[in-house]
Amino acid sequence: MAVEGGGPQVHKKVMVAIDENECSYHALMWVLHNLKESIGNSPLVIFNAQPPPYRNNTFAASLGTARMYCPVSAAPEFINNVQEQNKKVSAALLEKAKSICSSQGVNAETISEVGDAQQAICDAVQKLNITLLILGDRGIGKIKRAFLGSVSNHCVNNAKCPVLVVKKSS
Repeated sequence: MAVEGGGPQVHKKVMVAIDENECSYHALMWVLHNLKESIGNSPLVIFNAQPPPYRNNTFAASLGTARMYCPVSAAPEFINNVQEQNKKVSAALLEKAKSICSSQGVNAETISEVGDAQQAICDAVQKLNITLLILGDRGIGKIKRAFLGSVSNHCVNNAKCPVLVVKKSS
């Protein structure tokens, strides 16, 4: 994109973070419809965070009316199977998003990292020198957000670039 007055080219590096939720695909479509021209020749970065492997799981054992919670270490082959499944799901999500971009005439590059989504997105923004991060808003409500946390809220407060949160119209 050229700066007015014939100045140097400014390359915008835009990243859309997606997951299996339809709100992230709504954000992707919003970008393709509203920012397609301003992205220019730079590829749109599509990012997905794979959940980290959990080494310990907790289960409840029934003891009459009482419950006993026991941490259990998962078997290595179980962890490997979960990680492989996460890779397959991530690859499918990214391929779907890349296909959507191609159908709109937008070049996209896909990136997947393992880790907590909040931190993985912010780390990728810094590592890739992203100039605009776009996320979908799940609209989970204030109570759930207080207990579960919000990826978009974390990124708005911690990403090293401007963040656009796309809300889905009711």
